[in-house]
Amino acid sequence: MKITFLTVGKTEDAYLKDGIEKYVKRLKHYTRLEIIELPELKNTKALTPEQQKAKEAEMILKKTGVTDHVILLDENGMELTSKQFAGYINKKAVSSGVNLIFIVGGPYGFDEQVYQRANDKLSLSLMTFSHQMVRLFFTEQLYRAFTIIKGEPYHHS
Repeated sequence: MKITFLTVGKTEDAYLKDGIEKYVKRLKHYTRLEIIELPELKNTKALTPEQQKAKEAEMILKKTGVTDHVILLDENGMELTSKQFAGYINKKAVSSGVNLIFIVGGPYGFDEQVYQRANDKLSLSLMTFSHQMVRLFFTEQLYRAFTIIKGEPYHHS
């Protein structure tokens, strides 16, 4: 089982990079995690948001395999507590052995092609966060999920 975290664009702020790296290092004890940062589109001023989403969709879909379980981090996705997310990870990845791909889209969200390919959508909050911050929040929640699965004391209920 492998987990891939696919993002459009790179994490820019040093404090976010440091935080993400902290949790990525911790996650090595639990799972194989690959982070793929797709390049941001260049010369987007001439493109409509729909055209940008379509170009991003091409890059995203090239990184997904037929048997991968694709989860979009999307504001309209399912809302789970940390314990529920741990149960989701345990059921999908640990128990079934499928590879999970969690995806953060570009500034305008996802193209319809990506929504059609997705198996699930997950919301990290009712609030809106920058695409940069979502990366840190997600890696922390993924680490928290594995500590819950293993019964370790990181998470307090």
